[in-house]
Amino acid sequence: MTDSAKDPSTRSMLYDPTERRIRSFVTRAGRLSTAQARALDLWGPTYCLPYDKQPLAIATAFGRQAPTILEIGTGMGETTAHIAGLIPEKNFLGVEVHTPGIGSLLKLIGERQIRNLRLIQHDAVEVVTHMLAPESLAGVHVFFPDPWHKARHNKRRLIQGPFVSLLASRIARGGYLHCATDWEDYAVQMLDVLSAEPTLKNTAEGYAPRPDYRPVTKFENRGLRLGHGVWDLVFEKV
Repeated sequence: MTDSAKDPSTRSMLYDPTERRIRSFVTRAGRLSTAQARALDLWGPTYCLPYDKQPLAIATAFGRQAPTILEIGTGMGETTAHIAGLIPEKNFLGVEVHTPGIGSLLKLIGERQIRNLRLIQHDAVEVVTHMLAPESLAGVHVFFPDPWHKARHNKRRLIQGPFVSLLASRIARGGYLHCATDWEDYAVQMLDVLSAEPTLKNTAEGYAPRPDYRPVTKFENRGLRLGHGVWDLVFEKV
């Protein structure tokens, strides 16, 4: 975790004056490996979509009509690739800001011949606001978003009331929002925020069992061995 209070080079990235809001992420200049760069060149033109302040024609982007799942924050892509490969009958749209993560996921797409996955490298709030039409999604995944664990940084967390309302408006009735975190106080906040959204209904009494489609990552396994908790929340659009 980058501590923005100690790293002045990142402070200007946290607030977007054009959108008048605080960003939930810091853009880190990670090293791009040779394999990631090659994947960007080879697969990027086919599987990466440009950001545009226009509604995305999902059927055109995927070349078919199918239920579409949005994943916010794909990281290095292993979970996203696993789920997309597991459920080929659905479209998966991944949004990630970091170039090495996009390159890593494109490498997996090429190796595993995943054809039902498209990527946008951009701020997820802007993508959801401008590119996704109301009720155009069958589901949304937000797995292990930055916890901004210091109390003074909690306002930077992605899962806040206004954004959840925006996400809910993009999910069709009967669709779902699935969040997961390994920070207990963030899990409590998530449960409070999701429960307060009138168009969403909890599918469990509190936290949900981990759905079979979400794999346990190596970092999650390590945390579980150390006795750390992981909390899943699955809410349905009503």
